[in-house]
Amino acid sequence: MSDKNFRESSRTGSDAVHDAVLIGGGIMSATLGALLTRVEPNASIVLLERLDAVGAESSAPWNNAGTGHSGYAELNYMPDPDDASTADDIARRFAASRRFWSRLTADGILPTTAVTPVPHLDLVFGTAGVDYLRRRVATLTSIPRFADMEYTEDTDVIRQWAPLLIEDRADVGPVAASRHRGGTDVDFGAITRGLIDDLTARGADVRLRHEVTGLQRRDDGLWAVTGRDRATRARFELTTRFVFVGAGGHALTLLQKARIPEIRGYGVFPIGAQFFRTDDPAIVARHNAKVYGQADIGAPPMSVPHLDRREIDGESSLLFGPFATFDTRLLKAGRYRDLFATVRLHNLVVSASAGLRNLSLLRYLLGQLAMSRRRKFRRLQRFVPGASAESWRLVGAGVRAQLITPDRRGFGVLRFGTEVVTGADGTIAGLLGASPGASTAPSAMVDVLSRCFPDRIDAWRETLRELVPDSEAPHTAASPTPTAERVVHPID
Repeated sequence: MSDKNFRESSRTGSDAVHDAVLIGGGIMSATLGALLTRVEPNASIVLLERLDAVGAESSAPWNNAGTGHSGYAELNYMPDPDDASTADDIARRFAASRRFWSRLTADGILPTTAVTPVPHLDLVFGTAGVDYLRRRVATLTSIPRFADMEYTEDTDVIRQWAPLLIEDRADVGPVAASRHRGGTDVDFGAITRGLIDDLTARGADVRLRHEVTGLQRRDDGLWAVTGRDRATRARFELTTRFVFVGAGGHALTLLQKARIPEIRGYGVFPIGAQFFRTDDPAIVARHNAKVYGQADIGAPPMSVPHLDRREIDGESSLLFGPFATFDTRLLKAGRYRDLFATVRLHNLVVSASAGLRNLSLLRYLLGQLAMSRRRKFRRLQRFVPGASAESWRLVGAGVRAQLITPDRRGFGVLRFGTEVVTGADGTIAGLLGASPGASTAPSAMVDVLSRCFPDRIDAWRETLRELVPDSEAPHTAASPTPTAERVVHPID
Protein backbone atom coordinates (compact mmCIF):
# COMPACT_ATOMS: atom_id res chain seq x y z
CA MET A 1 0.00 0.00 0.00
CA SER A 2 1.39 3.37 -0.96
CA ASP A 3 1.40 6.67 0.93
CA LYS A 4 -0.98 8.04 -1.73
CA ASN A 5 -3.52 5.36 -0.90
CA PHE A 6 -3.56 6.31 2.77
CA ARG A 7 -4.05 9.98 2.06
CA GLU A 8 -6.86 9.50 -0.41
CA SER A 9 -8.91 7.04 1.63
CA SER A 10 -10.77 9.57 3.77
CA ARG A 11 -13.71 9.96 1.37
CA THR A 12 -17.16 9.43 2.83
CA GLY A 13 -20.26 7.95 1.31
CA SER A 14 -21.21 4.63 -0.21
CA ASP A 15 -18.14 4.60 -2.48
CA ALA A 16 -15.63 5.10 0.36
CA VAL A 17 -12.53 2.93 0.18
CA HIS A 18 -11.07 2.35 3.61
CA ASP A 19 -7.42 1.70 4.34
CA ALA A 20 -8.11 -1.03 6.87
CA VAL A 21 -11.04 -2.98 8.23
CA LEU A 22 -10.30 -4.78 11.51
CA ILE A 23 -12.66 -7.66 12.29
CA GLY A 24 -13.09 -8.44 15.98
CA GLY A 25 -12.97 -6.19 19.01
CA GLY A 26 -10.32 -8.06 21.01
CA ILE A 27 -6.83 -7.07 22.03
CA MET A 28 -5.21 -8.00 18.70
CA SER A 29 -7.40 -5.77 16.52
CA ALA A 30 -7.20 -3.04 19.16
CA THR A 31 -3.40 -3.21 19.20
CA LEU A 32 -3.08 -3.23 15.42
CA GLY A 33 -5.41 -0.24 15.24
CA ALA A 34 -3.39 1.60 17.87
CA LEU A 35 -0.20 1.09 15.85
CA LEU A 36 -1.81 2.05 12.52
CA THR A 37 -3.31 5.28 13.86
CA ARG A 38 0.14 6.32 15.06
CA VAL A 39 2.16 5.48 11.96
CA GLU A 40 -0.58 6.74 9.59
CA PRO A 41 -2.74 9.30 11.46
CA ASN A 42 -4.85 10.01 8.35
CA ALA A 43 -5.69 6.40 7.61
CA SER A 44 -9.35 5.43 7.32
CA ILE A 45 -9.92 2.54 9.73
CA VAL A 46 -13.10 0.65 10.62
CA LEU A 47 -13.31 -1.87 13.46
CA LEU A 48 -16.24 -4.31 13.48
CA GLU A 49 -17.34 -6.25 16.58
CA ARG A 50 -20.30 -8.66 16.60
CA LEU A 51 -21.10 -8.23 20.32
CA ASP A 52 -22.40 -5.13 22.07
CA ALA A 53 -19.06 -4.50 23.80
CA VAL A 54 -15.39 -4.78 22.90
CA GLY A 55 -12.99 -7.13 24.65
CA ALA A 56 -15.85 -9.42 25.68
CA GLU A 57 -14.50 -12.78 24.48
CA SER A 58 -10.96 -14.11 25.06
CA SER A 59 -9.73 -10.67 26.15
CA ALA A 60 -12.33 -10.36 28.93
CA PRO A 61 -10.63 -10.61 32.33
CA TRP A 62 -12.62 -13.59 33.61
CA ASN A 63 -12.23 -15.50 30.33
CA ASN A 64 -8.50 -15.98 30.93
CA ALA A 65 -6.15 -16.33 33.88
CA GLY A 66 -4.59 -12.90 33.35
CA THR A 67 -1.00 -14.12 33.33
CA GLY A 68 1.44 -11.72 31.78
CA HIS A 69 3.32 -14.48 29.96
CA SER A 70 6.99 -13.77 30.47
CA GLY A 71 8.51 -17.25 30.64
CA TYR A 72 9.16 -16.95 34.36
CA ALA A 73 6.87 -19.81 35.41
CA GLU A 74 5.35 -21.48 32.34
CA LEU A 75 7.04 -24.87 32.41
CA ASN A 76 5.51 -25.90 29.06
CA TYR A 77 7.73 -23.27 27.37
CA MET A 78 10.77 -25.32 28.46
CA PRO A 79 10.11 -29.05 28.16
CA ASP A 80 13.89 -29.35 27.85
CA PRO A 81 15.27 -27.60 30.97
CA ASP A 82 18.52 -26.89 29.16
CA ASP A 83 16.86 -25.03 26.26
CA ALA A 84 15.56 -21.56 27.13
CA SER A 85 15.11 -20.27 23.56
CA THR A 86 11.29 -20.20 23.60
CA ALA A 87 11.03 -18.81 27.12
CA ASP A 88 13.59 -16.11 26.32
CA ASP A 89 11.80 -15.10 23.11
CA ILE A 90 8.49 -14.84 24.95
CA ALA A 91 10.14 -12.83 27.72
CA ARG A 92 11.57 -10.42 25.15
CA ARG A 93 8.21 -9.97 23.47
CA PHE A 94 6.41 -9.48 26.77
CA ALA A 95 8.99 -6.89 27.82
CA ALA A 96 8.15 -5.02 24.60
CA SER A 97 4.45 -5.24 25.51
CA ARG A 98 5.14 -3.82 28.97
CA ARG A 99 6.95 -0.84 27.49
CA PHE A 100 4.13 -0.22 25.00
CA TRP A 101 1.45 -0.41 27.69
CA SER A 102 3.52 1.73 30.08
CA ARG A 103 3.83 4.45 27.48
CA LEU A 104 0.08 4.47 26.86
CA THR A 105 -0.61 4.44 30.60
CA ALA A 106 1.63 7.48 31.03
CA ASP A 107 -0.37 9.17 28.25
CA GLY A 108 -3.62 8.47 30.13
CA ILE A 109 -4.91 6.00 27.51
CA LEU A 110 -4.72 2.84 29.64
CA PRO A 111 -5.76 2.61 33.30
CA THR A 112 -3.00 2.32 35.88
CA THR A 113 -4.69 -0.83 37.22
CA ALA A 114 -4.41 -2.79 33.94
CA VAL A 115 -1.04 -4.34 34.89
CA THR A 116 -0.41 -5.36 38.51
CA PRO A 117 2.88 -6.69 39.93
CA VAL A 118 2.35 -10.30 41.05
CA PRO A 119 5.31 -12.68 41.58
CA HIS A 120 5.45 -15.76 39.33
CA LEU A 121 6.35 -19.09 40.95
CA ASP A 122 6.89 -22.71 39.99
CA LEU A 123 6.20 -25.50 42.46
CA VAL A 124 7.24 -29.12 41.79
CA PHE A 125 7.28 -32.32 43.81
CA GLY A 126 9.28 -35.54 43.59
CA THR A 127 12.89 -36.21 42.71
CA ALA A 128 12.38 -35.88 38.95
CA GLY A 129 10.46 -32.63 39.31
CA VAL A 130 13.09 -31.12 41.59
CA ASP A 131 15.91 -32.10 39.22
CA TYR A 132 14.01 -30.60 36.28
CA LEU A 133 13.33 -27.29 38.03
CA ARG A 134 16.90 -27.01 39.33
CA ARG A 135 18.24 -27.38 35.78
CA ARG A 136 15.60 -25.01 34.38
CA VAL A 137 16.51 -22.26 36.83
CA ALA A 138 20.24 -22.76 36.20
CA THR A 139 19.63 -22.34 32.47
CA LEU A 140 17.40 -19.29 32.82
CA THR A 141 19.53 -17.39 35.33
CA SER A 142 22.42 -17.46 32.87
CA ILE A 143 20.31 -15.08 30.74
CA PRO A 144 20.31 -11.45 31.95
CA ARG A 145 16.53 -10.96 31.82
CA PHE A 146 16.05 -13.94 34.19
CA ALA A 147 19.02 -13.22 36.46
CA ASP A 148 16.79 -12.20 39.41
CA MET A 149 15.01 -15.59 39.55
CA GLU A 150 15.16 -17.26 42.98
CA TYR A 151 15.27 -21.00 43.69
CA THR A 152 14.78 -23.04 46.84
CA GLU A 153 14.24 -26.60 48.05
CA ASP A 154 13.52 -25.38 51.59
CA THR A 155 9.88 -25.84 52.62
CA ASP A 156 10.13 -22.98 55.11
CA VAL A 157 11.11 -20.59 52.34
CA ILE A 158 8.33 -21.91 50.08
CA ARG A 159 5.89 -21.41 52.97
CA GLN A 160 6.93 -17.74 53.08
CA TRP A 161 6.46 -17.38 49.32
CA ALA A 162 3.12 -19.23 49.06
CA PRO A 163 1.80 -20.45 52.43
CA LEU A 164 -1.46 -21.91 51.07
CA LEU A 165 0.50 -24.47 49.04
CA ILE A 166 2.54 -25.88 51.93
CA GLU A 167 0.29 -25.64 54.98
CA ASP A 168 -1.77 -28.72 55.85
CA ARG A 169 0.32 -30.87 53.50
CA ALA A 170 0.88 -34.19 55.26
CA ASP A 171 3.90 -35.50 53.35
CA VAL A 172 5.82 -32.94 51.37
CA GLY A 173 8.70 -35.14 50.22
CA PRO A 174 11.22 -33.69 47.74
CA VAL A 175 9.98 -30.24 46.74
CA ALA A 176 11.37 -27.19 44.95
CA ALA A 177 10.13 -23.78 43.94
CA SER A 178 11.34 -20.90 41.84
CA ARG A 179 10.19 -17.29 42.07
CA HIS A 180 10.53 -14.16 39.98
CA ARG A 181 9.22 -11.00 41.59
CA GLY A 182 8.90 -9.27 38.22
CA GLY A 183 5.76 -11.21 37.24
CA THR A 184 2.43 -9.56 36.53
CA ASP A 185 -1.33 -10.00 36.48
CA VAL A 186 -2.85 -8.34 33.40
CA ASP A 187 -6.41 -7.19 32.78
CA PHE A 188 -6.43 -7.64 29.00
CA GLY A 189 -10.04 -6.46 28.84
CA ALA A 190 -9.13 -3.08 30.35
CA ILE A 191 -6.23 -2.74 27.91
CA THR A 192 -8.52 -3.59 24.98
CA ARG A 193 -11.16 -1.06 26.02
CA GLY A 194 -8.54 1.65 26.53
CA LEU A 195 -6.98 1.04 23.12
CA ILE A 196 -10.33 1.07 21.33
CA ASP A 197 -11.48 4.23 23.12
CA ASP A 198 -8.27 5.80 21.84
CA LEU A 199 -8.98 4.48 18.34
CA THR A 200 -12.32 6.27 18.38
CA ALA A 201 -10.71 9.47 19.64
CA ARG A 202 -8.23 9.30 16.75
CA GLY A 203 -11.00 9.08 14.16
CA ALA A 204 -11.44 5.34 13.65
CA ASP A 205 -14.99 4.10 13.10
CA VAL A 206 -15.83 1.46 15.74
CA ARG A 207 -19.07 -0.38 15.05
CA LEU A 208 -20.56 -2.71 17.65
CA ARG A 209 -23.15 -5.42 16.91
CA HIS A 210 -21.77 -5.68 13.36
CA GLU A 211 -21.23 -9.30 12.37
CA VAL A 212 -19.10 -10.04 9.30
CA THR A 213 -20.46 -12.89 7.20
CA GLY A 214 -18.47 -12.53 3.97
CA LEU A 215 -15.07 -11.53 2.61
CA GLN A 216 -14.53 -11.32 -1.13
CA ARG A 217 -11.58 -10.11 -3.17
CA ARG A 218 -12.81 -7.91 -6.02
CA ASP A 219 -11.36 -7.81 -9.52
CA ASP A 220 -9.72 -4.46 -8.75
CA GLY A 221 -7.80 -5.97 -5.80
CA LEU A 222 -9.94 -4.39 -3.09
CA TRP A 223 -11.84 -6.39 -0.46
CA ALA A 224 -15.60 -6.36 0.01
CA VAL A 225 -16.49 -6.95 3.66
CA THR A 226 -20.15 -7.85 4.08
CA GLY A 227 -22.34 -8.63 7.06
CA ARG A 228 -25.31 -7.56 9.09
CA ASP A 229 -26.08 -5.14 11.88
CA ARG A 230 -27.34 -7.44 14.66
CA ALA A 231 -29.37 -4.61 16.19
CA THR A 232 -31.29 -3.51 13.08
CA ARG A 233 -30.84 -6.69 10.96
CA ALA A 234 -29.73 -4.40 8.10
CA ARG A 235 -27.03 -5.62 5.72
CA PHE A 236 -23.80 -3.67 5.28
CA GLU A 237 -20.86 -3.72 2.86
CA LEU A 238 -17.49 -2.04 3.22
CA THR A 239 -14.68 -1.69 0.70
CA THR A 240 -11.11 -1.76 1.94
CA ARG A 241 -7.53 -2.20 0.82
CA PHE A 242 -6.53 -4.26 3.85
CA VAL A 243 -8.38 -6.68 6.14
CA PHE A 244 -7.26 -7.98 9.50
CA VAL A 245 -9.22 -10.93 10.88
CA GLY A 246 -8.83 -10.92 14.65
CA ALA A 247 -12.12 -12.65 15.35
CA GLY A 248 -10.89 -15.35 17.72
CA GLY A 249 -12.53 -18.70 17.07
CA HIS A 250 -14.38 -17.29 14.07
CA ALA A 251 -11.17 -16.25 12.30
CA LEU A 252 -10.75 -19.49 10.37
CA THR A 253 -14.34 -19.40 9.08
CA LEU A 254 -13.86 -15.86 7.77
CA LEU A 255 -10.50 -16.64 6.18
CA GLN A 256 -12.11 -19.64 4.49
CA LYS A 257 -14.77 -17.29 3.10
CA ALA A 258 -11.95 -15.09 1.80
CA ARG A 259 -10.64 -18.15 -0.11
CA ILE A 260 -6.99 -17.45 0.61
CA PRO A 261 -4.88 -20.52 -0.21
CA GLU A 262 -2.60 -20.06 2.82
CA ILE A 263 -5.21 -21.62 5.14
CA ARG A 264 -6.08 -24.56 2.92
CA GLY A 265 -6.25 -27.69 5.07
CA TYR A 266 -6.51 -25.76 8.33
CA GLY A 267 -9.00 -26.87 10.96
CA VAL A 268 -9.85 -26.03 14.57
CA PHE A 269 -10.56 -27.96 17.74
CA PRO A 270 -12.39 -25.94 20.42
CA ILE A 271 -11.48 -26.48 24.07
CA GLY A 272 -13.17 -24.46 26.78
CA ALA A 273 -12.11 -24.10 30.40
CA GLN A 274 -13.42 -23.87 33.93
CA PHE A 275 -11.69 -22.51 37.02
CA PHE A 276 -12.34 -22.57 40.72
CA ARG A 277 -12.62 -19.02 42.04
CA THR A 278 -12.67 -17.53 45.52
CA ASP A 279 -13.19 -13.92 46.56
CA ASP A 280 -12.88 -14.67 50.29
CA PRO A 281 -10.66 -11.83 51.60
CA ALA A 282 -9.08 -14.03 54.29
CA ILE A 283 -7.94 -16.58 51.69
CA VAL A 284 -6.95 -14.10 48.99
CA ALA A 285 -4.83 -12.08 51.43
CA ARG A 286 -2.60 -15.12 52.03
CA HIS A 287 -1.66 -15.71 48.39
CA ASN A 288 0.09 -13.03 46.37
CA ALA A 289 1.46 -15.00 43.44
CA LYS A 290 0.77 -16.90 40.25
CA VAL A 291 1.99 -20.44 40.89
CA TYR A 292 2.42 -22.99 38.11
CA GLY A 293 2.81 -26.72 38.64
CA GLN A 294 3.52 -29.61 36.29
CA ALA A 295 0.96 -31.17 33.97
CA ASP A 296 0.05 -34.81 34.46
CA ILE A 297 1.92 -37.28 32.24
CA GLY A 298 0.25 -37.38 28.82
CA ALA A 299 -1.78 -34.23 29.44
CA PRO A 300 -1.57 -31.33 26.95
CA PRO A 301 0.29 -28.08 27.66
CA MET A 302 -2.88 -26.09 28.40
CA SER A 303 -3.63 -28.44 31.32
CA VAL A 304 -0.77 -27.13 33.49
CA PRO A 305 -2.37 -26.42 36.90
CA HIS A 306 -1.93 -22.93 38.30
CA LEU A 307 -3.20 -20.87 41.21
CA ASP A 308 -3.50 -17.23 40.23
CA ARG A 309 -3.90 -13.99 42.11
CA ARG A 310 -6.26 -11.79 40.05
CA GLU A 311 -6.75 -8.03 40.33
CA ILE A 312 -9.88 -6.95 38.45
CA ASP A 313 -11.72 -3.63 38.88
CA GLY A 314 -10.06 -3.02 42.22
CA GLU A 315 -11.06 -6.42 43.63
CA SER A 316 -8.73 -9.32 44.44
CA SER A 317 -9.56 -12.98 43.78
CA LEU A 318 -7.88 -16.34 43.32
CA LEU A 319 -8.37 -18.73 40.38
CA PHE A 320 -7.32 -22.35 40.15
CA GLY A 321 -7.45 -24.52 37.06
CA PRO A 322 -7.93 -25.04 34.25
CA PHE A 323 -10.41 -27.88 33.77
CA ALA A 324 -11.15 -28.59 30.12
CA THR A 325 -14.66 -28.42 28.65
CA PHE A 326 -15.91 -28.98 25.12
CA ASP A 327 -18.76 -27.96 22.88
CA THR A 328 -18.99 -27.01 19.23
CA ARG A 329 -19.05 -23.25 19.75
CA LEU A 330 -15.84 -21.47 18.75
CA LEU A 331 -16.57 -18.45 20.90
CA LYS A 332 -18.14 -18.24 24.34
CA ALA A 333 -20.99 -16.26 22.78
CA GLY A 334 -20.89 -18.33 19.59
CA ARG A 335 -23.31 -20.78 18.02
CA TYR A 336 -23.33 -24.56 18.33
CA ARG A 337 -22.93 -24.93 14.56
CA ASP A 338 -19.66 -22.97 14.52
CA LEU A 339 -17.33 -25.97 14.44
CA PHE A 340 -19.27 -27.67 11.64
CA ALA A 341 -19.11 -24.46 9.57
CA THR A 342 -15.30 -24.84 9.39
CA VAL A 343 -15.43 -28.34 7.87
CA ARG A 344 -14.30 -28.50 4.24
CA LEU A 345 -13.22 -31.33 1.96
CA HIS A 346 -9.65 -30.08 2.12
CA ASN A 347 -9.43 -30.27 5.92
CA LEU A 348 -11.31 -33.50 6.66
CA VAL A 349 -8.24 -35.75 6.43
CA VAL A 350 -6.11 -33.17 8.23
CA SER A 351 -8.51 -32.93 11.18
CA ALA A 352 -9.12 -36.68 11.39
CA SER A 353 -5.42 -37.50 11.34
CA ALA A 354 -4.76 -34.86 14.01
CA GLY A 355 -7.26 -36.67 16.21
CA LEU A 356 -5.51 -40.01 15.64
CA ARG A 357 -2.15 -38.41 16.43
CA ASN A 358 -3.48 -36.95 19.68
CA LEU A 359 -5.33 -39.85 21.27
CA SER A 360 -3.81 -38.94 24.65
CA LEU A 361 -5.39 -35.48 24.34
CA LEU A 362 -8.76 -37.02 23.48
CA ARG A 363 -8.50 -39.35 26.47
CA TYR A 364 -7.56 -36.40 28.67
CA LEU A 365 -10.50 -34.37 27.38
CA LEU A 366 -12.96 -37.23 27.91
CA GLY A 367 -11.63 -37.66 31.42
CA GLN A 368 -12.09 -33.97 32.11
CA LEU A 369 -15.65 -34.00 30.78
CA ALA A 370 -16.51 -36.98 32.97
CA MET A 371 -14.97 -35.44 36.09
CA SER A 372 -17.45 -34.44 38.78
CA ARG A 373 -17.19 -31.21 40.72
CA ARG A 374 -16.02 -33.21 43.75
CA ARG A 375 -13.16 -34.77 41.78
CA LYS A 376 -12.21 -31.39 40.38
CA PHE A 377 -12.13 -29.96 43.87
CA ARG A 378 -9.80 -32.76 44.96
CA ARG A 379 -7.42 -31.51 42.24
CA LEU A 380 -7.56 -28.09 43.87
CA GLN A 381 -6.83 -29.65 47.26
CA ARG A 382 -3.74 -31.35 45.82
CA PHE A 383 -2.48 -27.80 45.15
CA VAL A 384 -4.06 -26.11 48.20
CA PRO A 385 -4.44 -28.84 50.85
CA GLY A 386 -6.42 -26.66 53.26
CA ALA A 387 -9.01 -25.52 50.69
CA SER A 388 -12.64 -25.66 51.83
CA ALA A 389 -15.39 -26.39 49.29
CA GLU A 390 -17.61 -23.65 50.77
CA SER A 391 -15.12 -20.95 49.80
CA TRP A 392 -14.64 -21.85 46.12
CA ARG A 393 -17.07 -21.84 43.20
CA LEU A 394 -16.63 -23.28 39.70
CA VAL A 395 -16.78 -20.67 36.92
CA GLY A 396 -16.58 -20.84 33.13
CA ALA A 397 -13.81 -19.19 31.15
CA GLY A 398 -13.30 -18.59 27.43
CA VAL A 399 -13.05 -20.95 24.47
CA ARG A 400 -9.72 -21.73 22.82
CA ALA A 401 -10.01 -22.73 19.18
CA GLN A 402 -6.86 -24.88 18.97
CA LEU A 403 -5.43 -24.72 15.48
CA ILE A 404 -4.91 -27.81 13.30
CA THR A 405 -2.52 -27.43 10.37
CA PRO A 406 -1.34 -29.88 7.69
CA ASP A 407 2.22 -31.14 7.68
CA ARG A 408 4.20 -31.80 4.51
CA ARG A 409 2.47 -35.15 4.05
CA GLY A 410 -1.01 -33.66 4.47
CA PHE A 411 -1.60 -35.04 7.97
CA GLY A 412 -2.85 -32.86 10.79
CA VAL A 413 -0.75 -31.24 13.51
CA LEU A 414 -2.49 -29.81 16.56
CA ARG A 415 -0.88 -26.53 17.57
CA PHE A 416 -1.05 -25.02 21.04
CA GLY A 417 0.06 -21.53 20.11
CA THR A 418 -1.01 -18.56 18.06
CA GLU A 419 -0.34 -18.30 14.33
CA VAL A 420 -0.38 -15.14 12.24
CA VAL A 421 -1.23 -15.88 8.61
CA THR A 422 -0.85 -13.30 5.85
CA GLY A 423 -2.13 -13.61 2.30
CA ALA A 424 0.37 -13.79 -0.54
CA ASP A 425 -0.12 -10.16 -1.55
CA GLY A 426 -0.26 -8.75 1.98
CA THR A 427 -3.80 -7.35 1.69
CA ILE A 428 -5.25 -9.72 4.29
CA ALA A 429 -3.97 -11.16 7.55
CA GLY A 430 -5.50 -13.21 10.30
CA LEU A 431 -4.72 -14.50 13.73
CA LEU A 432 -5.48 -18.17 14.34
CA GLY A 433 -5.07 -20.56 17.21
CA ALA A 434 -5.67 -20.74 20.93
CA SER A 435 -5.91 -17.67 23.09
CA PRO A 436 -4.60 -14.93 20.79
CA GLY A 437 -1.22 -14.42 22.43
CA ALA A 438 -2.48 -11.35 24.27
CA SER A 439 0.75 -11.05 26.25
CA THR A 440 2.72 -10.41 23.08
CA ALA A 441 0.08 -8.60 21.03
CA PRO A 442 2.23 -5.51 20.24
CA SER A 443 5.16 -7.47 18.75
CA ALA A 444 2.76 -9.83 16.92
CA MET A 445 1.05 -6.85 15.31
CA VAL A 446 4.40 -5.30 14.35
CA ASP A 447 5.01 -8.60 12.55
CA VAL A 448 1.71 -8.13 10.70
CA LEU A 449 2.61 -4.58 9.66
CA SER A 450 6.06 -5.69 8.49
CA ARG A 451 4.66 -8.43 6.28
CA CYS A 452 1.61 -6.68 4.92
CA PHE A 453 3.08 -3.22 4.29
CA PRO A 454 6.62 -3.87 2.96
CA ASP A 455 6.62 -0.59 1.03
CA ARG A 456 5.78 1.46 4.15
CA ILE A 457 7.60 -0.33 6.96
CA ASP A 458 10.86 1.60 6.63
CA ALA A 459 9.00 4.90 6.95
CA TRP A 460 7.25 3.56 10.04
CA ARG A 461 10.18 1.81 11.66
CA GLU A 462 11.38 4.62 13.93
CA THR A 463 7.88 5.20 15.30
CA LEU A 464 7.31 1.48 15.80
CA ARG A 465 10.62 1.09 17.63
CA GLU A 466 9.63 3.92 19.97
CA LEU A 467 6.22 2.35 20.60
CA VAL A 468 7.27 -1.32 20.80
CA PRO A 469 11.00 -1.58 21.56
CA ASP A 470 12.74 -4.88 20.76
CA SER A 471 9.75 -6.12 18.76
CA GLU A 472 11.90 -7.03 15.73
CA ALA A 473 10.18 -6.12 12.49
CA PRO A 474 12.04 -8.50 10.13
CA HIS A 475 10.78 -7.29 6.76
CA THR A 476 12.05 -4.09 5.17
CA ALA A 477 11.03 -2.07 2.16
CA ALA A 478 13.50 -4.08 0.13
CA SER A 479 11.82 -7.31 1.13
CA PRO A 480 9.69 -9.14 -1.42
CA THR A 481 5.94 -9.22 -1.09
CA PRO A 482 5.15 -11.90 1.50
CA THR A 483 3.97 -15.27 0.25
CA ALA A 484 2.10 -17.81 2.33
CA GLU A 485 3.52 -16.19 5.45
CA ARG A 486 3.01 -18.07 8.71
CA VAL A 487 4.43 -16.81 11.99
CA VAL A 488 3.90 -18.95 15.07
CA HIS A 489 3.74 -17.39 18.52
CA PRO A 490 3.66 -20.19 21.15
CA ILE A 491 1.87 -18.06 23.70
CA ASP A 492 -0.85 -18.61 26.33
